[in-house]
Amino acid sequence: MFQMVQFLVPSGPKRPGNPSVSQPAGQNRTQPAHNEFLQHVRTVTGLRQQDMFYNLRVPNESQTDRDEISLVLLTGHGVLCIDLKTWSGSVSARSETRVRSQQQNLSSVSVEQLPDALQAITVKSRNLCSHMMRCGLKVRPSLFIPRMLLLSEDCALRDELLVSGTEVQAFLHSLRGGYVSWLSDAFTPSWISGHLSYGQMRALREHLELMGTWDLLLLSDGQELNGDFQSCRHLALNRHDTDQLEFSRAGSLITDTLWSLLGHTPQVTVSMYKRGAQGWLGKPLIATATIPSSTRVIFRIRGETADAKIPAGSIRSITLSI
Repeated sequence: MFQMVQFLVPSGPKRPGNPSVSQPAGQNRTQPAHNEFLQHVRTVTGLRQQDMFYNLRVPNESQTDRDEISLVLLTGHGVLCIDLKTWSGSVSARSETRVRSQQQNLSSVSVEQLPDALQAITVKSRNLCSHMMRCGLKVRPSLFIPRMLLLSEDCALRDELLVSGTEVQAFLHSLRGGYVSWLSDAFTPSWISGHLSYGQMRALREHLELMGTWDLLLLSDGQELNGDFQSCRHLALNRHDTDQLEFSRAGSLITDTLWSLLGHTPQVTVSMYKRGAQGWLGKPLIATATIPSSTRVIFRIRGETADAKIPAGSIRSITLSI
């Protein structure tokens, strides 16, 4: 069994909480380090935005759940399935690992055992290939390439599937295609070159765009939660048609409190917008509904095992994944 143990990792900050949320708040949709890295990937590789997919959720082998792939890059050489890790310190892969005694004197040290990290991305890459085959695409399994990137330069582990620290830049440069490779792919049949044909890339891109990621819930205080929107009483929607829900209160928090003291229930107006590209006047409005601000929105925060029940009055918007 492949196991990874992480040493000398400073304890991270606690996740911010919100008294109006019945479950602990999750992390932001995209961490700043990942945001910067994604922009760096585009700059170095020259890949188009439409060929980069972040936080795709792939059905597992039994199709009973979905596993997340941090980054999927669509290139002529194949579909790169990449898990990004921000570990730092000393990482080792052993079946059994013991913490050295001298580390016990470091108060800021965190030791974490991570099961089968490389095997996980290998399985997820294979599951993505199986999903594409179920969708009718005939692509060789060898063109789905698993990799794990350690973004911290002071973290290293040798493995053919893993790119660590100082090797990341060279790996990204290797993805940049030149005019020679472009001409070669244009005139050489894919069954000879072993690369993806233009038709395969177009079909893969279309199906990858239909795969979901996480829903994004934005609270009134600016905090972002990512996870899965479950339901909301008084609201009936089809997520395949609905792209975003916007929550707006008629009054301020003070006026809502005053109305509550007088026995009135503050209301929230929910605007539902059509999925798809924006028109000249913005996204088309599907419907609106007025609900009590105390209505609970059921939302499974990423990484949590229980649903959060969030008052509608504390929500600014919900962006729905496919």
